[in-house]
Amino acid sequence: MAGQGGRPSVGIVSDVVLQRHRLQAATAKVGLDVCFSGDPDRLLGYPEFPPAGLWLITLEDEADHPALFDHLLEHTEAPVLFGLDQAPKPGGTDYFRWERRLLSKLEQQLGHLEELDSEASLAELDTEVPASASAPELPHWIPPAPPGSMAEEVWILGASLGGPAAVKAFLDHLPPGLPVGFVYAQHIDDNFTGVLTRVLGRHAHYSLKRAEEGYRIRNGDVVLMPVDHEWKFDDTGELAELNTPWPGPYGPSIDQVLLNVADHYGDRCHAILFSGMGNDGAIAAPLLRAYGSRIWVQESSSCGNSSMPDSVAATGCSTVSGTPEELARELVKTIEESCLLKGRQKRDTA
Repeated sequence: MAGQGGRPSVGIVSDVVLQRHRLQAATAKVGLDVCFSGDPDRLLGYPEFPPAGLWLITLEDEADHPALFDHLLEHTEAPVLFGLDQAPKPGGTDYFRWERRLLSKLEQQLGHLEELDSEASLAELDTEVPASASAPELPHWIPPAPPGSMAEEVWILGASLGGPAAVKAFLDHLPPGLPVGFVYAQHIDDNFTGVLTRVLGRHAHYSLKRAEEGYRIRNGDVVLMPVDHEWKFDDTGELAELNTPWPGPYGPSIDQVLLNVADHYGDRCHAILFSGMGNDGAIAAPLLRAYGSRIWVQESSSCGNSSMPDSVAATGCSTVSGTPEELARELVKTIEESCLLKGRQKRDTA
């Protein structure tokens, strides 16, 4: 049966309260309604059998509840997933990997769960930016990056559901000439990447371009990671396409993008996680933080869906949270402080 918005509803049965709570939280992250959550005895005594489109069953000992299975077979034709792994404590890598395994099992039964942005929703972004929202001036202390100069510092922009609007707002509020390049990893149907490129390039000093074999990121670039195959950087910093799909349920894998960019740029690679479902980015973000990278997230109330940035924030590795406009201002401030520090160091060594 479908819940709100046509999404399937889920029934959860466990004899451990904590497991029920964690399963309910994980299914909510991918937009599923929970029509029942309780122990086996509660389901057996329920006056009207819940209209779930899928049942998730995790029991300490299945032999303790023999009547449950007959009851399910008698009352539902919906798929039933038995023997789910016990959910570990939230916030750690083990928990995020458990969520990924659960998502994979859900999608095997229910199909693709992430609501990918359609051409119609992207077209809504294709409007004129009011004069009051025009890009700010480059601060005096930031020397403008020469056109075509190679980016020494790269920021990864990771996004999913609701991401295009957030990333557009972020880019629209950056001044031209910043000495930085961007890598953009957006969960999206590959059929709409052309529309995404056109829409986000409007009114911005930072226009999208698809990744190309042998290309090196330049200041002012926003390089869009393709959906189908994994990409990485070789030893010289050139982009290279691999013959393998991105790992994980969605392409591009934001976790893998973080790791692949950091392999070349090290602590000169940073990341901002914008609106999105699921937890993509939560496994790799702490590794980048350990390198010395900055990890920022979009604050929850400004997200179309906050599950992804909230998951990254739950790791404890994010240091800044804000709206897309606030994140843009914070980036300019961070670059300005870095330029001032480099200027002082040059004067001190002169």
